[in-house]
Amino acid sequence: MEQNTQRLISVGMDVPDFTMETYEPAEGLFGKFSLAEEKARGKWTVLVFYPADFTFVCPTELADLAANQAEIEALGVKIVSVSSDTKFAHLAWRNSEKLLDGVKYTMGADPTGRVSRMFGVYDEFSGLALRGTFLISPAGKLVTAEVNYYNVGRDMGELLRKLKANTYLETHPAEACPARWQPGQQTLKPSEKMVGKVFEALNR
Repeated sequence: MEQNTQRLISVGMDVPDFTMETYEPAEGLFGKFSLAEEKARGKWTVLVFYPADFTFVCPTELADLAANQAEIEALGVKIVSVSSDTKFAHLAWRNSEKLLDGVKYTMGADPTGRVSRMFGVYDEFSGLALRGTFLISPAGKLVTAEVNYYNVGRDMGELLRKLKANTYLETHPAEACPARWQPGQQTLKPSEKMVGKVFEALNR
């Protein structure tokens, strides 16, 4: 039985299982997203909330996400874009807006705001979701959260960088990734010997 999804989730907390109706552009079909199913598959999940279909900044963000889709999915990540529109609106928008031609990932429908409220991005005054990006580990823990206001679009290249760092740390839990870290670069192994000596640790 699905858990209550009205609880506000913060970084470090376990995300209750939830489902959403979806539009699946790759198949041209409607479907369903289930967090429980993605966890059972050992997949990471990234939720990319945006205000609404048929708007202005939103298609530029979703196109940028599509440009990074192959690299993101190669990390074992399930991509789900989410707005408070219906799955029918997603289909119509995806097939009419040329910027979305490359969008093949799942488009989640949250018309009641149920999931948006759980992540704290639902705007009760407008009925829209703020630009929230959330990364959920295969164990169901929220490890990354970012929220922008309506008028500032996100850089999905930075999302990809964060995904690379988090998926690396899943198998290297004793390490930490410094600012702007990319795969192959020096990580940190926090200990009492490193206190006040981070420069030396990064330049050895």
